[in-house]
Amino acid sequence: MARRRKGRLVDGIILLDKPLGMSSNQALQKVKRIYNAEKAGHTGALDPLATGMLPICLGEATKFSQFLLESDKRYRVIAKLGQRTTTSDADGDIISQRPVNVTQQQIDNALKQFRGVIEQVPSMYSALKYQGKPLYEYARQGISIPREARKITIYQLEQHRFCDNELELEIACSKGTYIRTIIDDLGELLGCGAHVIYLRRLRVANYPIEKMVTLEQLTQLYEQAVETNTVPSTCLDPLLLSMDSAVTDLIECNITSTMASYVKQGQAILVSGAPLEGFVRITVGNERKFIGIGEIDIQGRVAPRRLVVDNETRLKRP
Repeated sequence: MARRRKGRLVDGIILLDKPLGMSSNQALQKVKRIYNAEKAGHTGALDPLATGMLPICLGEATKFSQFLLESDKRYRVIAKLGQRTTTSDADGDIISQRPVNVTQQQIDNALKQFRGVIEQVPSMYSALKYQGKPLYEYARQGISIPREARKITIYQLEQHRFCDNELELEIACSKGTYIRTIIDDLGELLGCGAHVIYLRRLRVANYPIEKMVTLEQLTQLYEQAVETNTVPSTCLDPLLLSMDSAVTDLIECNITSTMASYVKQGQAILVSGAPLEGFVRITVGNERKFIGIGEIDIQGRVAPRRLVVDNETRLKRP
């Protein structure tokens, strides 16, 4: 007997403008309920203090969320100089206060040291896992875990404002960058301490900021649909971006329907014009229908890695 589905089969990516004070998981669950989606996942947590772009994958799009986790990001951040906190942001306890006697030249010199490829030691209040548990769980118990420095890249670090001991910056960075740690390290370099009081993620990968929607907008659309006896999906689904928008940076391998039948059975195939290595985006026919991603194996073939399962097949599953 087939199990009763908890939600509908809906695939795509919504660019949520996460609100202040809400965890990424709370935001995810709200979007999942609004869309009545069977499956959903986000692509890299934002702190409750942070706002901004949080791509949420629904249905089969969750299979490609890892590529957004590993993508570049852009942030706007405001640092409060003169105070250092346990969490490197305003949610933590103040552990030191020092006078702010810094010049613009000192700030300019300090910022130079954070541009390019640098090494960063992740914060104890990060979601990085140690023995299956996120570091912040150890930190809350007063336990400090040794962390190795990791290489990150700061592509752009520009100052927008310095006034009343507040320093506003815009940062474009690689995956795995902890903005709170940059601010904490910057404060120590300036000799006065600093912590984050405002953080907004402006961009993930190449997704445009104008495509973001708020929870209020989604809720309003849902309620309007209910009030007018309209199926909510007709209002909500047009806001979804396609599944393959998460992997547009990958080289496309366009194959025939016959070749696709072999791929769907898990078989590797030779594709003319395929790259020599790495992941590829697999499309089929002149319509270029996206069916998943593959990886070039040691024999130069496209081996399927994560494939889209169509609704008909999913509905047949027990």
